[in-house]
Amino acid sequence: MVARAYTVAFQGVQARLVEVQCAVAPGLPAFAIVGLPDKAVSEARDRVRSALNALAIALPSRRITVNLSPADLPKEGSHFDLPIALALLAALDIVPPDAAENTVALGELSLDASLVP
Repeated sequence: MVARAYTVAFQGVQARLVEVQCAVAPGLPAFAIVGLPDKAVSEARDRVRSALNALAIALPSRRITVNLSPADLPKEGSHFDLPIALALLAALDIVPPDAAENTVALGELSLDASLVP
């Protein structure tokens, strides 16, 4: 199952909608983020993993793939943390998938799962 959440990528003064897709599949444990992420977005996997650990949510020993679509749009900044976490929680059936799909989220996660202002 592919779970979805939404956020935006800033392109100049425009905010373009980005679909965050998350799939949890059998295979060697891994956590990949694809779709033209910059360094801050790539580091989201560590912040999300730590935040979920702080909430006592263990990630399964499976392959986690997060796609940021459209792939040709550069994604910059740490505000992708929250939508990635929401899509992942929806893929794990911890958050209802409909709730994640009907929300546009922006936010950087701290290592203790609080949102950074």
